[in-house]
Amino acid sequence: MPHYSTSSGSRLSRRDFLRQAGAGLAVLAAGSLAGSLTGCTIARADHVSGSAVPNDETTPPDLVLALRAAPGQAAILPGRETSVWRYSGEVVRGRADALAVLPGSYLGPTLRLNHGERVRIHLTNELPEPTIVHWHGLHLPEEADGHPRLAIAPGETYTYDFQVINRAGTYWYHPHPHGTTGPQVYAGLAGLLIVSDAEEQAAGLPSGEQDVSLVLQDRLFTADNQFSYPVQGMHGQMVGVIGDRILVNGRPDFALPVATRPYRLRILNGSNARIYRLGWQDGRPLQVIGTDGGLLERALTRHQVVLSPGERIELWVDLGPEPVGSELVLENQDYPSGESFPVARLQIARSETAPAALPDPLSVSQPHSEADAVNRGRPRAFPMELVRGRWLLNGREFEMAKVARNEVVRLGDLEIWEFVNESPHMAMPHPMHVHNVQFQVIGRELVLPQFEGQYQAVAGSLVDEGWKDTVLVMPGERVRILLKFEHYEGLYLYHCHNLEHEDMGMMRNYRIKA
Repeated sequence: MPHYSTSSGSRLSRRDFLRQAGAGLAVLAAGSLAGSLTGCTIARADHVSGSAVPNDETTPPDLVLALRAAPGQAAILPGRETSVWRYSGEVVRGRADALAVLPGSYLGPTLRLNHGERVRIHLTNELPEPTIVHWHGLHLPEEADGHPRLAIAPGETYTYDFQVINRAGTYWYHPHPHGTTGPQVYAGLAGLLIVSDAEEQAAGLPSGEQDVSLVLQDRLFTADNQFSYPVQGMHGQMVGVIGDRILVNGRPDFALPVATRPYRLRILNGSNARIYRLGWQDGRPLQVIGTDGGLLERALTRHQVVLSPGERIELWVDLGPEPVGSELVLENQDYPSGESFPVARLQIARSETAPAALPDPLSVSQPHSEADAVNRGRPRAFPMELVRGRWLLNGREFEMAKVARNEVVRLGDLEIWEFVNESPHMAMPHPMHVHNVQFQVIGRELVLPQFEGQYQAVAGSLVDEGWKDTVLVMPGERVRILLKFEHYEGLYLYHCHNLEHEDMGMMRNYRIKA
């Protein structure tokens, strides 16, 4: 078992977990997590700098959740049920609305958290192999981030303890064990995490049934309705696993009955490798109101939006003028092939009247200034390469606890990083994700002219505005980002979010030091 720290995260064996909880094996066998977690003791962080979780037991968490990863079955296609791995959860203490199950879906429950809330989450591994959860997009102490060195064995429980310091936005959670993230996500382990705050609530955006989440995934199925994960060969290892069936919220042929009023659509690309270029089938423009890290200051208009694995987008759509009985179709307008196919259908089922004004401004953000970067004019460059059949990042494969000299940063520093995709031998787009930060995209430069066609095919559909944690880097391109290392010291990851590339080694640590 690898070394780990118990600050802000702790690992318990099944025996210790049950002993501390004061519960018997029958409780878990019956499927009740909440009853087995009462009284579980937690180690606290004492090394965190800046705004952090209070580290004494006199300040109990506002919300305690139990999350379990386990095999299951799901009715996805007609006929035989599909074997899946899925998250299930319970509220142990706190708001009952903190967990919401997506009806008829294998996806995990949607977690709804509030800015400033103190949260404790007990993850129990009922899978046949090690796992750990990463809270994608959240700013967290290192032991709560889900680094693969903290993966727990079957039967173990890991406890996350953190304060929500992100602004309102659409985030998500998924497994992050080294070498098996791709197949575990593909098997069904993923869920949404939505943060709310006072600024967002004051904006007056559509809420309740008019606040709709769409998780996009593609899958291959066998003849008997089982997921097929063809990781071997060029298709799986180099390109990544691309499915021929699109699932939205874990369901095929997705259609949603809606009313004649404004809607807020939160869209996550939860696919392993597929890049979507989304647009309305009738050609109307998209109104973009948010990206990875929350609301934009003002809405943007795009005719298509490119969404790479791990990225999120939020759209505002006014269905007030639509006639009952009609439908608005969101389709994938695929940029490599030009092929288009429906992703989700909004079916106008009833007439309702509601205010249709798009808020302006949507939010007030405080972006960083490139002029304040400590390395202005000399960004840290991180090349992406394919060498002897292995994906490399910063000239190296993944090493569980090591960092290179140029992967150490200072707490409090604002820096410019540059992702460099100049390998002409196996040129592919790479969605680059940095843990523990929300950054700004400040520049793109095409440096290899042979990729001009691919670059221009998506350039007008990229949404780099706002706060981001994942950015698509096209073949032959350099992308510069501006990021600040705040609040927490520790070991964090940056990697390609094509999950097959990540599993093959296109992932590195970086360390934040005071």
